[in-house]
Amino acid sequence: MTPIAPFVDAAFLANPYPAYQALREAGPIHWSTEFFGGAWLLTRHADVEQVLRDPRLSAQRTGGWVTDREQEKGDLAGFQQLFARAMLFLDAPDHTRIRRVLNAGFKPEAIQALLPHIEQVVTELLDAVNDQPSFDFMQAVARPLPVRVIAKMMGIDDAANADFVTWSDDLAVFIGAPLATHAQARRAQASLLAMGRYFETLVAQRRQSPGDDLVSRLLQAEDAGDIHSHAELLAQCAMLLFAGHETTRNLLGNGLYALLSNPDQWQRLQQEPALLPGAVRELLRFDSPVQYTGRRVAADMELHGQQLRRGDLVVPLIGAANRDPARHAEPDRLDVAGRDGGSVSFGSGPHVCIGAMLTRVEAEVTFRLLLQRFPGLRLADVPVQWVANPAYRGLEVLPVSAGEGPVVY
Repeated sequence: MTPIAPFVDAAFLANPYPAYQALREAGPIHWSTEFFGGAWLLTRHADVEQVLRDPRLSAQRTGGWVTDREQEKGDLAGFQQLFARAMLFLDAPDHTRIRRVLNAGFKPEAIQALLPHIEQVVTELLDAVNDQPSFDFMQAVARPLPVRVIAKMMGIDDAANADFVTWSDDLAVFIGAPLATHAQARRAQASLLAMGRYFETLVAQRRQSPGDDLVSRLLQAEDAGDIHSHAELLAQCAMLLFAGHETTRNLLGNGLYALLSNPDQWQRLQQEPALLPGAVRELLRFDSPVQYTGRRVAADMELHGQQLRRGDLVVPLIGAANRDPARHAEPDRLDVAGRDGGSVSFGSGPHVCIGAMLTRVEAEVTFRLLLQRFPGLRLADVPVQWVANPAYRGLEVLPVSAGEGPVVY
């Protein structure tokens, strides 16, 4: 076993990439006791991409996650029953069946139709801080934007958004902990069940008055037999709400922080705004919102001379893979002009993120309007605050200044 810095260490949370580099250089696979008592960590791009596509590795991993300790099995049974039905934690054929239902809502033409709404929301959020010399970008833009967009797609009233953010945060803390505490699991359960109750009401409304939204699409699929139960329907609603908010929020925050920390790259985008689509892909690679994921070994296998047994947990370190010099030249350098090699920030294989295009479009619109409205934007002279979550890397607070001179925040 190769010793590594704790994944919850403050220095690691602020900058995990030196630790990833040390792991990568020490070898391609490592056993760590930090994840549920033991897991295989993978550090290299080729290996991470391979295991995300390998059918011998299962995404069905919530059983040990939620009820790892015997005394918690009854206490968290309701959580497990709903959590495990989410598409994110299913293998084929169930994953394929549910993904097929949702695909139409995330096709390019559907995202293109949503573009005016995204631009309108970003404009409103920037209008609210237009006259402020400094503001917290996370609170002003990165947190409210994605939840308003996914709410629109699901036909949800904006009035519930404050609850959505709290529920999503509780789930992120639980999912992102290498070994969640019972208290974290209980909070996540309470939030997931609250989501379920909210969607119970919304689903009943949609049964009476269907619309052109994702919840109505799931209801139609349930009637057609493509969604197998009411609980399965509710689980997809909760997953969409959580996933649609968490990743985009952190891409916006991490991306802006990276750009303002590299002012030459910010200036280049001002001069060449056509680079924005490639720049967003580079920002995803440079500081991925999702730093790792998990798989369970479904059949004994060997990898890099190590015997992986059925039931073992495998943790592909996405953040490490994205900085692999075997895949990217000068991987620690931000280059908004783009790179030839893609990242694994949205996963790979059957479980590649269904909302990847939506997330990229939200980021492109946000950065485009920021560049136009605040060309002199810079980091405020106060520390940023990183979320204490090694899986979902993001900023709690990102103070920025819209003008010149000393910043008072």
